[in-house]
Amino acid sequence: MSVPAVTPLYLVDERALEGIGLSASQRRWAEANGFSGQRGKLLALPDEEGAVSAYLFGTGAEADRSPFIAGLAASALPAGEYRLAGATGDVTTAAIAFRLGAYRFDRYRKSKPGPVLVLSGEADADEVERQVTAASLARDLINTPAGDLGPDALHAFVEAFAAERGMAFSAIVGDALLEQNFPMIHAVGRASAQAPRLLDLRWGDETHPKVTLVGKGVTFDTGGLDIKSAAGMLTMKKDMGGAANVLGLAHTIVSAGLPVRLRVLLPVVENAIAGNSFRPGDILRSRLGLTVEIGNTDAEGRLILADALALADEEEPEVLLDMATLTGAARVALGPELPAFYATDDAWAAETVAAGLAAEDPLWRMPLYAPYDGQLASKIADINNTGAGGFAGSVTAALFLRRFVSRAKAWMHFDIFAWAPEARPARPVGATDQAIRAVYGALKQRFG
Repeated sequence: MSVPAVTPLYLVDERALEGIGLSASQRRWAEANGFSGQRGKLLALPDEEGAVSAYLFGTGAEADRSPFIAGLAASALPAGEYRLAGATGDVTTAAIAFRLGAYRFDRYRKSKPGPVLVLSGEADADEVERQVTAASLARDLINTPAGDLGPDALHAFVEAFAAERGMAFSAIVGDALLEQNFPMIHAVGRASAQAPRLLDLRWGDETHPKVTLVGKGVTFDTGGLDIKSAAGMLTMKKDMGGAANVLGLAHTIVSAGLPVRLRVLLPVVENAIAGNSFRPGDILRSRLGLTVEIGNTDAEGRLILADALALADEEEPEVLLDMATLTGAARVALGPELPAFYATDDAWAAETVAAGLAAEDPLWRMPLYAPYDGQLASKIADINNTGAGGFAGSVTAALFLRRFVSRAKAWMHFDIFAWAPEARPARPVGATDQAIRAVYGALKQRFG
């Protein structure tokens, strides 16, 4: 059947077919095919010659409708150009959802052409492009296997990313980390054939409020000498998901021209196994001067973040945040769809949660519960990198990181998963963005 150049896609609330302006024959066709707006049901509408004139997509009950339901429609549609109609809700949000639902990772195989959205004049085209680019950038990086995105390749990508956006870029690589006092980043990454490094990006007017983002960049995590199981390593290409999402967030800030002085710090390593791997029981000295006993080499992300956070904290930023695929404990507590986050500032926390809910990017604030700090005690060092007893693993990881932040006016830590094990609206299976829209919305509200 032929399809018109731009096909209308009607989003239809359950039992609200009459309200979208269909002809009598189109309504009869929908009813004959059992379509009443059921969530996720797609139906082609024929014209009088039998060609597809439009599609109907059920959004379910209005009270339960996701603002990103258009993303679910995009994942079901054939190739072609579409415009949104019907119960779209906010048109900019619906457009973002559609385009994120149409996301494909096709670096290694040819994908069938997907649906393309033609924006209406009511949508904010710049905002759609900004947020879709940010999310797609993060997804592409996380989906790329570590064989093609080790520390060297990620370094090259970030340097190009900075140049394209007019950001200053510098890097500290290999033994220079020791010379410039980043011993834990060096220790975690020294066993890899590709040197560890700290990537540093800067942008914006020096007189504007300082906003610093830190992203965990472990390009692959074997677990080190406390080696993961085979199953545990299957998705460890995503262990740089914190860095990927921080880059997506940085894109939104720069693209929107927010009046902030932005700094991005990415400690980038591969946690590999070799004769010079750091070991359980080793004592590492941190940039801050604290000594850290290694209780487990698979708790490496907090070590590299600690050195980067200590550097960031020296500038006393207005807001300092980090993102990391840090603990399985957060997934056990909240599942893959709801990232845990921790905050030292109640106002920032509330604004970020509210912005996330508005942008279909939910977060759940967890407590920096001080009594659990004792679980990080060591008999021979200032602190251990793992909590004793195995309880509250995400909380103790956050408390570990908090030891390295004291000057920032506000600090937030995001323990994200960066992976969608099941498809949901605007999030196909595989790598996914998390916390970008929430934090961008809060920053835009505060500084925009």
